[in-house]
Amino acid sequence: MKKKEWEDRIVKKTLAKNPERKEVFKATSLPVQRLYDPGDVQGLDYEKDLGYPGAYPYTRGVQPTMYRGRFWTMRQYAGFGSAEESNRRYRYLLEQGQTGLSVAFDLPTQIGLDSDNALCDGEVGKVGVAIDSLADMEVLFAEIPLDQVSVSMTINASAAVVLAMYLAVAEKRGIPLAQLSGTIQNDLLKEYIARGTYIYPPKPSLRLIADIFSFCQERVPKWNTISISGYHIREAGATAVQELAFTFADAVEYVQSALASGLKIDEFAPRLSFFFASHNNLLEEVAKFRAARRIWAKLMKDKFAAGEKSQLMRFHTQTGGVTLTAQQPMNNVVRVTLQALAAVLGGTQSLHTNSMDEALALPSEDSVRVALRTQQIIAYESGVADTVDPLAGSYYVEALTNEIEKEVWKYLDRIEEMGGMLAAIEAGYPQKQIQDSSYAYQKEIDSLEQVIVGQNQFQVEEDLSHLKTLRVSPEGEALQRQRLQKVKEDRDDAAVKKALAQVRAAAVGKANLLPPILEAVKAYATLQEICDQMRAVFGEYKEKIVI
Repeated sequence: MKKKEWEDRIVKKTLAKNPERKEVFKATSLPVQRLYDPGDVQGLDYEKDLGYPGAYPYTRGVQPTMYRGRFWTMRQYAGFGSAEESNRRYRYLLEQGQTGLSVAFDLPTQIGLDSDNALCDGEVGKVGVAIDSLADMEVLFAEIPLDQVSVSMTINASAAVVLAMYLAVAEKRGIPLAQLSGTIQNDLLKEYIARGTYIYPPKPSLRLIADIFSFCQERVPKWNTISISGYHIREAGATAVQELAFTFADAVEYVQSALASGLKIDEFAPRLSFFFASHNNLLEEVAKFRAARRIWAKLMKDKFAAGEKSQLMRFHTQTGGVTLTAQQPMNNVVRVTLQALAAVLGGTQSLHTNSMDEALALPSEDSVRVALRTQQIIAYESGVADTVDPLAGSYYVEALTNEIEKEVWKYLDRIEEMGGMLAAIEAGYPQKQIQDSSYAYQKEIDSLEQVIVGQNQFQVEEDLSHLKTLRVSPEGEALQRQRLQKVKEDRDDAAVKKALAQVRAAAVGKANLLPPILEAVKAYATLQEICDQMRAVFGEYKEKIVI
């Protein structure tokens, strides 16, 4: 029986008696057919389009054995209040079986301001840990074996300074920098597109990124020098296709900037990594991750003539923060489980699972433990990690993988026609695309076309006062400022002034900025003092309003 015959003989009779649901059937990006069969993947060439895990085009995974060798890194994103409080949370998570750390910084740290700046009133330690100087970083990682634990740091505009602080802590402990492993997000372009924690204009920001690439390639070779982030693009309202397209367009810009600085492609590209969201449409997310690996491999091979190691797209995944609801927060455990499962089925290298109470407050210890246990149950009890790429060959998953890839290339071609991602950002193109997608999705929620369980359907009267949510101590801000004041009193002011002058001189010239930043950090110059030297030379970015 052919598909058309099946539709005419069987489906029509069924629809006459029992019509399908009224909503439009679609993933976030694409329409979904009633049924997929061999005709939907008839052009699929196994060797060319799928291949085997660990072999080009890496659709089925970047490692030949994937999770049969070892599980993904279970890396819970955490950080709040003071360095002492965050350090206690990190050690607790490691005791609970977490296999990597992921550091959240507060907003002042993210935009290169010290805690005693008047602009920071009420924000110190609120959405992450406050880091003003090397003294804070020393406390943050006390009793944590940096040569044994992989550390990821979500920091962008001030990434060079924060990375230097981390390296200085390792040096003070006698740990060779070559032994350090981890990731610094260091993804500035997505800040202009979707997130907003920028400091400098794009061009000097690209220079700083290239400087980090070069410095780490020579001195911290196991460090992932950038985590090119689609996560925040998706959180801002992008579709799955737009998440990939704009992330890869950013990546191309970074690669071209590094090449222009004199680096060779295979010197830095193997240490590039990616960071994606995983949302509720499980099969779309799996297809998205599979398509992403294939697109990156093609980009690196065909556009940049890169070697095999540079073609591997390694990525971290975080479950979708924007999908969590304040209503019926226990439902978020189910959402996070589906999203985490999609990430694993899609072949992620590391994973953060959000906590059920994050729509209400920073996560409590109990909710963080449940989030971590979610990963552990998937790893040890579900069986999905026992074979590589278990959904390969599904007509729907393969067709959707192909369709997502095709739509992503359309965006990439359009951005290239505009002159690249930098030009596209200046024209407001990705910003407008995301705004439109976000608005369209919100209209679907408002019209009940998109059901959000517990929020716009299946509501209940509820009292959430019993939930033990985390609250950052209001005294913490004053204590942080006192610590900063003591650092300034105890340090060698002459050494600080000399080190800061060297940072400014490097910013004016063309020398790599990381060595003078590292020396300034060791002299206990503060985050803002160092960033201010570059602000004076580079200026500050002013957002363009997109309508």
